[in-house]
Amino acid sequence: MMKKGSLLVVLVITAIVITACSCQSASHNNASSNATNADATSTNATTENTTQPGSVSDNGQVSEDMKMSINGTMVNVAWEQNESVDTLKQLTAQKPLTINMSMYGGFEQVGSIGQNLPKNDVQTTTSAGDIVLYSGNQIVVFYGSNSWAYTRLGKITDKSASQMKDLLGNGDVTITFTR
Repeated sequence: MMKKGSLLVVLVITAIVITACSCQSASHNNASSNATNADATSTNATTENTTQPGSVSDNGQVSEDMKMSINGTMVNVAWEQNESVDTLKQLTAQKPLTINMSMYGGFEQVGSIGQNLPKNDVQTTTSAGDIVLYSGNQIVVFYGSNSWAYTRLGKITDKSASQMKDLLGNGDVTITFTR
C-alpha cells in the first residue's frame, strides 16, 4: 500500500514539472515568434517603400494596387493590407486573372480562383461592395449583405448599393484583376 502511495505522489509531481516546463517553453516560443514577426513586418515596410511602382520587391510583395473590372466595367477598390491581397497581387503581376462568377443567394457573386490563397477568416457582416475570400479559394463580391467567416480583401468604393445590385444582380458575371 505504501509503495502505491509513493508511486502516485511521484507521478503527480512529475506531471506538474512536465506541465510547468511545457508552459514555459511555449511562452518562450511565442515570444520568439512575435519578435521574428515584428522584425519581418519592419523589414516589409522598409522594402515596400523602396520598390518601384508595379514591381515585385525582394520579399515578393507588389507595391502597386490591382485594378478590378466587372463585365468590363472598371471599379475603384480600397484593398486590405493582408497576406491574401499580397498573394492575389502576385498572381496578377504577370497577367490578368479572370474569374467566372455565379450568382448565389440573391446577395453575392462567387467564383473560384483556381488555387488556395492564405486566409485569416473572421466572423464578418458584409455589405454591398465588399470583396472577400471564402474557403481560401473563392472570391465573393457582394451586392447585398451576409454574415459568415471570411477574409476581407477589399471594398468597392465608387458604386452605391443600387449600382452594385445593377452590376451583379442580373446574372452571372466575369471579374478581372489586372496590374
